[in-house]
Amino acid sequence: MIRFDQVHKQFGSHVVLRDVSFTVERGETVVIVGFSGAGKSVCLRHMVRLEGADSGLVEVDGQAIDLLNRREMRVLRSRFGVLFQGAALLQWMNLFDNVALPLRERTSLGEAEIAKRVEERLEWVGLLDAAERLPAEVSGGMQKRAGLARAMVMDPEILLYDEPTSGLDPVTSRSIDELMLRTNRERGATSVVVTHDLISALAVGSRILMLHEGQVVEYCTPEAFVKSEVKVVQDFLAAQQITG
Repeated sequence: MIRFDQVHKQFGSHVVLRDVSFTVERGETVVIVGFSGAGKSVCLRHMVRLEGADSGLVEVDGQAIDLLNRREMRVLRSRFGVLFQGAALLQWMNLFDNVALPLRERTSLGEAEIAKRVEERLEWVGLLDAAERLPAEVSGGMQKRAGLARAMVMDPEILLYDEPTSGLDPVTSRSIDELMLRTNRERGATSVVVTHDLISALAVGSRILMLHEGQVVEYCTPEAFVKSEVKVVQDFLAAQQITG
């Protein structure tokens, strides 16, 4: 469904992605892990052409996205939902209006249909009773769940999560993991998750891809990942006290 083929990206003299190749199959959850600065979030941005590759190819369903015109790119982006790091909610809007925003900006739906869809998504993430609250009036975990409701409101085929458990306590982090698993299981979404949280990665991932210094050093199932013989993977696991 998503394919990177020898993707190279650098900013000035700093190489962020070095001939990166991998595929994401329909319906799976691929988790991208690695130390800070490894190029994880840059990979996500390439998937929706917020960044363009210096060389190499990014494809979605066989379409080379660098060759799409503006209209075609809008259509492609409508297939994606994105949970941004920190949820990226508008602080002056309540949770209902934050979730409704994509529908109001990108569809011609009437307010009754918008309200119905927003309420369904808020109920899905357990926030219907908090719909009228401002982001500052709810916890960080609730903000992440509201961000997920907004990412889902357009019924996307593909969900991108950028550090979904960052800054959350362990109990709240695991509740976000369960919500991601449920979303993938019951809605059949294809998901790509960027995280530093290996407990989360091992819980939600169909496969785990590790980037190090801009290169793919491992790409395998969670079970194989914890038994990897790659030194940098072993170091990453040891840093979070995870053993095979």
